Amino acid sequence: MRTRKLGSLAVSELGYGCMTNTAGPYGPGVDRAQGIRVIRDAYDRGIRFFDTAEVYGPYLNEELVGEALGSVRNDVVIATKFGFKIDGTNGLNSRPEHIRRVVEESLRRLKTDRIDLYYQHRVDLTVPIEDVAGTIKDLIQQGKVLHFGLSEASAKTIHRAHAVQPVSAIQSEYSMMERSVEHNGVLQACEDLGIGFVPWGPLGQGFLPGKLPVDVQASFDKTDLRKGFPRFTPEVIRANQPVLDFLKAFGEKKGATRAQIALAWLMAQKPWIVPIPGTTKIDHLRENLGSIQVNLTPDDLHEIDVAFARLRVHGGRMNATEMDQIGKDN
Repeated sequence: MRTRKLGSLAVSELGYGCMTNTAGPYGPGVDRAQGIRVIRDAYDRGIRFFDTAEVYGPYLNEELVGEALGSVRNDVVIATKFGFKIDGTNGLNSRPEHIRRVVEESLRRLKTDRIDLYYQHRVDLTVPIEDVAGTIKDLIQQGKVLHFGLSEASAKTIHRAHAVQPVSAIQSEYSMMERSVEHNGVLQACEDLGIGFVPWGPLGQGFLPGKLPVDVQASFDKTDLRKGFPRFTPEVIRANQPVLDFLKAFGEKKGATRAQIALAWLMAQKPWIVPIPGTTKIDHLRENLGSIQVNLTPDDLHEIDVAFARLRVHGGRMNATEMDQIGKDN
């Protein structure tokens, strides 16, 4: 496992998204023992970058990560997030006094004295981003936070925050089938400012491995937000089948699975991009790890670009409520 830089923060070239191990946006999760088992297997196989958030669970995911990684804390980078009202409203709260309170709670749950990378989970339009960045700057000076991140922020907000406190990483959805950050200035802002980029949903929120049945949406747990996402309706899954067909054929030429090609493609875009695929299954984890052995040549990347230029990707990222919190400027 090689390392990459998110700003000045060195992490493993592939990270692990811990969200699905506990109840949350993608359903009920798994039992605690299995969650710990998968996280520790990720560590044993070289992953040193782990992503969680207070809202996952809520709270339970941070507790799980703290328990799983406590004995190896000094060997790993832990990222977590603040900014949601955890009161059932899905509202936002990034007031400075709130940040100062919840960072203490996250530190306690994670069983640590510092958070390596602390993201604002969503931009709160009621709080100037300069106030958020200034609060994180204070926490960094106190040693409670080491690096500052933003999730689903606009290019303008990134520049404003970075002017107050250098931003190490931006997290947004990015995959072969969701490429808006290539066009909305976010990736360019990262390039210009020396900020790393962490794609969440690097496997199309579970679509790109090609293992979901057409009627999967009906089987999603009621807590799984994908139950209301356009991408997972039977009609859209059928319409996007050509994407899976291409990935299968291309992967066969490279001796790789669809998931491995999708992750390798992301890592080939920029040396400062670090995907964080999540899974609750050890065999899927090991499949994802195989992506670091897939070498995509410039000709390979050109072939993929040409193919996707001819393909139409159907279905939006998320539902209207979720999208209303994406890429806002305050």
